[in-house]
Amino acid sequence: MDCLVTGGAGFIGSNLVDALVQRGDRVTIIDNLSTGKRGNLAAAFDGGARLEVADVRDHEAVARTFEAARPELVFHLAAQVDVRVSVEHPTRDAETNVLGTIAVLQAAERVNARRLVNSSTGGGLYGEARLRPTPEDHPIAPLAPYGQAKLAAEGYCELYHRLHGLSTVSLRYGNVYGPRQDVHGEAGVVAIFCGCVKDSRRPRVFGDGRQTRDWVEVADVVRANLLAAEATLTGPVNIGTERETTVLDLLEALDQIRAGGQLPEPEFALERPGEVRHSCLDSRRARAGLGWRPEVELRDGLERVLAGL
Repeated sequence: MDCLVTGGAGFIGSNLVDALVQRGDRVTIIDNLSTGKRGNLAAAFDGGARLEVADVRDHEAVARTFEAARPELVFHLAAQVDVRVSVEHPTRDAETNVLGTIAVLQAAERVNARRLVNSSTGGGLYGEARLRPTPEDHPIAPLAPYGQAKLAAEGYCELYHRLHGLSTVSLRYGNVYGPRQDVHGEAGVVAIFCGCVKDSRRPRVFGDGRQTRDWVEVADVVRANLLAAEATLTGPVNIGTERETTVLDLLEALDQIRAGGQLPEPEFALERPGEVRHSCLDSRRARAGLGWRPEVELRDGLERVLAGL
């Protein structure tokens, strides 16, 4: 099967590309390599995957790549994912997360792609939800431009379904972690804390550490994408564990599985603007419509990340 993955050199995207190649698909990747890495695709290249270095904001480059690849399935993961960047530079965020999504939708529609799976966000959309775990029909109240842009991208996916008949689905992820997440990056507290474990550095906690997240391992997210591509379900679908874990509990779990010595006590800093206090996703729609449920326990996932460092 011919597949195209935007953002395929990144953390989640490269794990998805590997799964597609392993099952025998022909895979084309669009990535501008601003955060993605060629090294993430070494195994995929051996399996015949092809990388087009391009930015999803470049409508002409996206259209050319789609025309050459003629994908049946499209997985759209290219995005600006840093909440703080979105607060400081909302226009730049919207150019990638809204206009870039429109470019991908246009190109997919023109080559008659069968299905487009869009990567979205859970906590970034619901804001400080009054109900947790939070279902898809909960009122949307983003606290940062990132969430607002992702909501717009979802809306365009649903518009292209109504207007052009392009089958689309938007997966609203919890906090994804796992192998290949950048330990020195700005997003992904699990990766950053694991880097602290490796280097015996003092972890920094923003706020009091009692904020909660719904951490979901990347293998479960990849599986959700593969199931969503073959389903008929449209609209938003939460992909989370329905479990809340505090940042302090995360540090304690890492400390317990670390061999030798104690993880240094964290230093505390001011809370960052645009970030929600609590986030936990109701995944009943994913279970009913995709046959998906999380399989990787947090401790097992953390051990896997640490083993790869």
